[in-house]
Amino acid sequence: MTLPPDAVARLRLIRTDSIGPVTYRQLVARFGTAQAALDALPDLARRGNRTLSIFPVDTAQAELAAAARLGAQLLFIGTPDYPALLAHSETAPPVLYARGDTGLLERPAVAIVGARNASAAGVRFARQLAMDLGAAEQVIVSGLARGIDAAAHAAALESGTIAVVAGGVDVAYPPDHADLMAKIADQGLIIAEQPPGTEPQARHFPRRNRIIAGLSAGTIVVEGAAKSGSLITARLAAELGREVMAVPGSPLDPRAGGCNQLIRDGATLVRDAGDVLEALTSLSGDPRLPAGVGGGVAEPSPPALTTPEAARTTLLALLSPTPVPMDDLVRQSALPAAQVASVLLDLELEGALVRHAGARVALG
Repeated sequence: MTLPPDAVARLRLIRTDSIGPVTYRQLVARFGTAQAALDALPDLARRGNRTLSIFPVDTAQAELAAAARLGAQLLFIGTPDYPALLAHSETAPPVLYARGDTGLLERPAVAIVGARNASAAGVRFARQLAMDLGAAEQVIVSGLARGIDAAAHAAALESGTIAVVAGGVDVAYPPDHADLMAKIADQGLIIAEQPPGTEPQARHFPRRNRIIAGLSAGTIVVEGAAKSGSLITARLAAELGREVMAVPGSPLDPRAGGCNQLIRDGATLVRDAGDVLEALTSLSGDPRLPAGVGGGVAEPSPPALTTPEAARTTLLALLSPTPVPMDDLVRQSALPAAQVASVLLDLELEGALVRHAGARVALG
């Protein structure tokens, strides 16, 4: 696995202020390369009377050197090494750090997540489930947290496990999982969005959860309270069109509240690995891709382009401080989706637009 020749430019664009995953992909699609996008940024920002602080070359080079010292590989979106299933997520990280066996990313995977303060029964179930799914050639993905996550990872070391961490690939969190993390790096795979040396912060954990969901054909919640991080992962999996599964528990145990709610809302009830494999097989034997990916259905002819000024005026009239889906803007404006995306990108770089979850946008 080798870095693309423009790795420094890609990393600089990713690390530049105000450039998130969606904006990164749109800039590269619009200008063709990361370097061309970097060259265009100052002019785009000036249109909105803004100044963007572009990530320095030497700092990007230092980050690449730090990864090399760790033996970590960088996986850039849009390259063959990047996980194919994750790439279909709108908010897929433009770059991932990988430490270990990247061949695991080519195998079918399922996530097992759950409570940190798990019960003894929950830990035992997660361990057995991970072992049985591993024997069925499923890679187990989880977040290296205490409780259910740790049990799933430990049980799947021999068959294949991927730990997605909230900090850097070299930072053990929680610290008492340093030994487990080292074993996974040696026998499995550690994945991180943050640069090496990054200590995890609260805002990093939901971002980690989206990677767990995006790498997996399905997500199983073994135990989780009604407002736990595990349910965030399950919600993200559902938004991606992946299978959501849950293990039922006693109504008297708060740790089962989230799982029971998921089942009531339509998640697949899991009693054993057979239930999981049956649910995944219902996806035609392959990990489910988001709606509209593949399929071979002929697309209708796109609407005709209008002038950039007219398109901007039309979209500004439709936008407000209330977030709306981009699809609604395409439909109501009758403009081509590519032109809508281009205008929204300009508005964002000018500081006039704010992106929200669920592909929604609003005036800033």
